[in-house]
Amino acid sequence: MDVVKNLNVGLISVGWMGRLHSRAYLATAHHYPELPVRAVLKCAADPDAGSRSHATDTLGYQEVVSDYRELLADPAIDLVSICAPNFLHHEIALAAASAGKPFWIEKPMGRSAQESREIAEAAAGAGIVTAVGFNYRHAPAIARARQLIRDGAIGEVTNARVAFLADYSSDPLGALTWRFERARAGSGVLGDLLSHGFDLAQYLVGPVVRVSADTETYIRRRPLPSADAASHFSRGTADAPTGDVENEDYAIVTARFENGAIGVFESSRIAVGPHAEYNIEVYGTRGSLRWDFQRLNELRLADTPSGYRTIMAGPAFGEFARFQPGAGTSMGFDDLKTIEAALFLRSVAEGRQVAPSAADGWAAAEMVDAALHSAETRAWVDVPRVEGTTIGI
Repeated sequence: MDVVKNLNVGLISVGWMGRLHSRAYLATAHHYPELPVRAVLKCAADPDAGSRSHATDTLGYQEVVSDYRELLADPAIDLVSICAPNFLHHEIALAAASAGKPFWIEKPMGRSAQESREIAEAAAGAGIVTAVGFNYRHAPAIARARQLIRDGAIGEVTNARVAFLADYSSDPLGALTWRFERARAGSGVLGDLLSHGFDLAQYLVGPVVRVSADTETYIRRRPLPSADAASHFSRGTADAPTGDVENEDYAIVTARFENGAIGVFESSRIAVGPHAEYNIEVYGTRGSLRWDFQRLNELRLADTPSGYRTIMAGPAFGEFARFQPGAGTSMGFDDLKTIEAALFLRSVAEGRQVAPSAADGWAAAEMVDAALHSAETRAWVDVPRVEGTTIGI
């Protein structure tokens, strides 16, 4: 019988995403029983006492600390999840790399391409594997779409359209949290949403080499937040003092892929109607395909003159069979994070990069920065190729 090794997990920040990482680690034992490692929820770090209590009482962590540096200094910790706000990613990731701890970090990885580059280079210099939270690329329908494109089912790719539309900031009374501050969040909807779209398009179609973009901030002032307001959905009051929104609500990007295809990317955080309408369409000389996160178990395929047909994700699509026995029984968002956790654990166990890497996070950040620069200069901007191990680009 094969010996299964325990890996002690350290979680940094016990918010919604930190809780999701924790559940995902535990779920890998059920969905990936062949993994030679098992995640043990060892220690969680959070300055908030209530979050620390949740980590032990509900999530099952053995220990809690208030300072993430104490967690990283613990030789018993084998790997870490970095789920803190954007403005702490760079600091924490560099510290994790310095401590030699493999890390799974949420996106946007850095507030800029420069921060993302420094994170990726620090990880490479430390010789550690990483994972970045590009969960949408793990949807089984996306796995099937990638296979179809590479098998030539839709011919030579001519163009792609990506739209990541959401309503989480559509309320003008949504509080002015750190997400609207350039110093703490970096970009707005480009980093928060469209970094996913950039990664997804490059995963399916290939590298982007240049972009032309425009952006707009439509809700220019918001009520100042209360002390505990931190999420997308925190709300202020009509009589509260207000402050300036410093980053973009909306972005439109035209792109040229390395293979000659053209891409159009659109994203909004203030759309009224769509809740999480994240879709990608890829068109080729012999057909096209479409996928929307809100219907993540479906792939629309047109590979004959009769037009589109809907294909339900099933056991032959990506990792679907690990979660459901047959088509029509749906997977969900949490399952995509379980796939991420499994890829990260496999990367650590095998000592090689299997999960989407810090270099992948850097690649998306270069597109974000190029789009911001293009919007400022009203010119086409080249997207630099990143160094390091990217997965699937």
